[in-house]
Amino acid sequence: MSVSRAALFAAVLVAGVIAASSPAAAEDGAAEIVPSGPALLVAIDGPIGPATARHVHDSLAEAAGRKAGVVVLRLDTPGGLATSMREIIADVLASPVPVAGFVAPSGAHAASAGTYILYATHVAAMAPGTNLGAATPVQIGGVPPGAPGPGDEGKGGKGDEAMMAKVTNDAIAFIRSLAELRGRNADWAEKAVREAASLSANAALAAGVIDLVARDAADLLERIDGRSVTMADGTHRRLATRDLALEAIEPGWLIRLLSVITNPNVAIILMLIGVYGLIFEFTSPGAVAPGVIGAVCLVLGFYALDMLPIDYTGLALMLLGIAFLVVEAFNPTVVLGLGGVISFLLGAAMLLRIEGPGYQLSWPVIGIAIAMMAGLVFAVSNQLWRARRRPARAGAQAMQGLPARIIDWKGEAGHVFARGERWQARGEAGLGPGETVEVAGIQGLTLLVRRRAKPRDGDRR
Repeated sequence: MSVSRAALFAAVLVAGVIAASSPAAAEDGAAEIVPSGPALLVAIDGPIGPATARHVHDSLAEAAGRKAGVVVLRLDTPGGLATSMREIIADVLASPVPVAGFVAPSGAHAASAGTYILYATHVAAMAPGTNLGAATPVQIGGVPPGAPGPGDEGKGGKGDEAMMAKVTNDAIAFIRSLAELRGRNADWAEKAVREAASLSANAALAAGVIDLVARDAADLLERIDGRSVTMADGTHRRLATRDLALEAIEPGWLIRLLSVITNPNVAIILMLIGVYGLIFEFTSPGAVAPGVIGAVCLVLGFYALDMLPIDYTGLALMLLGIAFLVVEAFNPTVVLGLGGVISFLLGAAMLLRIEGPGYQLSWPVIGIAIAMMAGLVFAVSNQLWRARRRPARAGAQAMQGLPARIIDWKGEAGHVFARGERWQARGEAGLGPGETVEVAGIQGLTLLVRRRAKPRDGDRR
């Protein structure tokens, strides 16, 4: 019995020594990731909008499916829409694959919404010669959807100030929560929101805003190897990225198309092309191509506007203006055309509820659209004026003043030949066959005729 107890005690002692000396237990119980896939590089270049959020979401889903070791989110952005920024942050926080935010290459910046996204990543890094910051609420989107606009709570800008205070406090609380989650400098994060502060790469490292500075993505993978990160489920994992192959995920054609059409200026142009195409198709049936192109552009324009934070009152005014122009094309009144132009202009001014970098309406584009509409109204009104000045070609007005030759006549009635047809006629007594008379009017199917006035001597040439 003493020999068996001694053997059992020795086995327990050896197991304890092995457990105490393991790397996982040595560093806060972090479990080392053994990746079966490569490191994936996802680039955010330019303004952040619905297409960017879709690209990041799909890329993180692909990374999870391929069991990638890490996702490198390369940032070079002036900011963008707050709604898209929050979608990206939610995906990063819930990602089962660690995400390393990397402001690169040299000369890049992560301003406004980019600063928030960098704070949300598991590892934050910057390349030399880059900067981040300027995270004021106006730059990341302004007044949120559903909030009252400037002046709604009083006069003299009090409503505007109150709303900005609410938005600023919400933004500060949001970025501080991200800083506390990742163990980064929360005080500077608040300063970036209140004072639009910015930092260079080395200054950000010294201030504890980022975790490291790396030359490029390969250097980043080398430097973050062995670093412990906290995942969404609260577990700690150690990165093993030293020998990972780096593979870039390029956006598909749908994402590229979405990035183009979700520009509000492009969306408005698509709607105008759609409307003019349909007008041309309705006025010239059988052309087919204008109708097809117009319908496709109109659907794309509505799809793009649906993905943007728009004011539906502004959209309704724009659609009302377009409807007025369509009616003007088929029933010229000039008044409807001018009303359509004014309605479209007011709607365009009210369209975007939130504006971010790269998502402002371009007034030159709006001016061109208004000029096109005014041109349509002018062309329709010009045709209307010409038509009114042109002599009538049908009906009683077209018959009035035409010559007619009497075929037979009895008393005050008979038959005449006018415009290649035989007509019943009434007129004064004394008219005879072969005499040429003038049509004075028409009653039903009977012409009213009179003798033609003889020209005076002064009228002869």
